[in-house]
Amino acid sequence: MYKNLAAAFAAACFISPVFSQTTPAAPAPLKVGFLYVTPVTDAGWVRQHENGRQAVQAALGTQVKTSFVENVPEGPDAERVIRDLALQGHKLIFTPSFGYMEPTLKVAKDFPDVKFESVTGYKTSANVATVNARYYEGRYLAGIAAARMSKTQVAGYVAGFPIPEVLQGINAFALGMRSVNPRAEVKVIWLNAWFDPPRERDAAMTLFNQNADVLAFHTASNAVMTAAQERGKMAVAYHSDMRSVAPDAQILAVTHQWGDYYTRRAREVLAGTWQSGNVWGGVKEGMVRVGDFGPKVPAAVQQEVLARQKDMAGGKLQPFSAGKAPVLSNTGAVVIAAGSTMSDAQILGMNFLVRGVQGSLPK
Repeated sequence: MYKNLAAAFAAACFISPVFSQTTPAAPAPLKVGFLYVTPVTDAGWVRQHENGRQAVQAALGTQVKTSFVENVPEGPDAERVIRDLALQGHKLIFTPSFGYMEPTLKVAKDFPDVKFESVTGYKTSANVATVNARYYEGRYLAGIAAARMSKTQVAGYVAGFPIPEVLQGINAFALGMRSVNPRAEVKVIWLNAWFDPPRERDAAMTLFNQNADVLAFHTASNAVMTAAQERGKMAVAYHSDMRSVAPDAQILAVTHQWGDYYTRRAREVLAGTWQSGNVWGGVKEGMVRVGDFGPKVPAAVQQEVLARQKDMAGGKLQPFSAGKAPVLSNTGAVVIAAGSTMSDAQILGMNFLVRGVQGSLPK
């Protein structure tokens, strides 16, 4: 009898829903990959994107698994690494460098189920979106501060490549300076490189020797800031706050904030709502900001810059806008007619230097 009862109980265990239910397996995390054009350092272009990656991981926790590959040159190596990330199961891949655009598009054709974000690129497809920031807005504000801090009325600018994004920054910086000091001049040294700390430092020293007492730069390391600290001069930090290496030299920092955008796009992939598109955000969207003033910057200058930043966020200030007088190039051509504002298409195709910038575009 007891045998029969035990057998009946065992049989019930196998057919009863109570005993047959199992806990559903948790969905696999979304694999999100990032490609970096330089090593990850404490400050600079790649640091800000690495901060963005960390923000995604912190916000989404176990829903995502993020990873990165650093120091990947633009060109064939980039295509190989992007392809490897896709083959490894990454379903969202961020490629933050202009030279990654074509390799990203090429790989995307072979992986239609993977979403790609071409950061600073301009070509889209069904599974490739583009995103960029209006870095020039921060440059204009930095120009105001640089003009207030300069005693020689000469600024230097260490520039990477003569692409529209860099020209936008140089011109906005010069226009910002000349909005408070019409006699201000900007001297430019072109490196044709994004990341070359020894040459960045040499360029900074050359500009200081040419009477510049404030510098800005569009390169990927902190070499210009350390040169300014060494020479007892001043400079505008770019990408990141660099007071850790230039505690006395930093005027302010123009920083780029990627975390919110990256997190939003990852959420959309998880929800199945991601769509290709083209985002160009600036101060208003919180993607560009100025702040992190150095100790030598008077409170009045800080307040002036922050007030102008507020105007920009509210749409009251456009860097590439002319008042009663037109904006001229440094060759004397009218580039912004009196009373008009450049369109986004015109800004994106910028191919001139404004009056006040010395030199010409490299061939």
